[in-house]
Amino acid sequence: MALIIVVAISFASCCGLHSGYMANSASLSSANFSYTKMNCKGTSHAQYVLGIGGLERTNLVNAAKQNLLLNNPLEANQVLANITVNFKDEIYLGIYRKVTCIVAADIVTFNK
Repeated sequence: MALIIVVAISFASCCGLHSGYMANSASLSSANFSYTKMNCKGTSHAQYVLGIGGLERTNLVNAAKQNLLLNNPLEANQVLANITVNFKDEIYLGIYRKVTCIVAADIVTFNK
């Protein structure tokens, strides 16, 4: 019986939360561009034990964007468009927390 209670408390104290937003990006109001690559992603992670450790959210976003650009370098006349920033929080037993930031964007090339 005690084992069942411990297992129930362990599962009840683990959760995952998702949040996100769409950031400002290049203006695509006229037909002077073409999509070069769609849905490029960059990620970053932070880990906390008892609330200590990791990075602030703004630093996580910057690290994820740098990861996106490292894996998808921009060339001349290219910009990021349709940028979204998403966070996934995983909490285990109220002791350990892992935050993952995902920055996704499309790469567009403007006509010369």
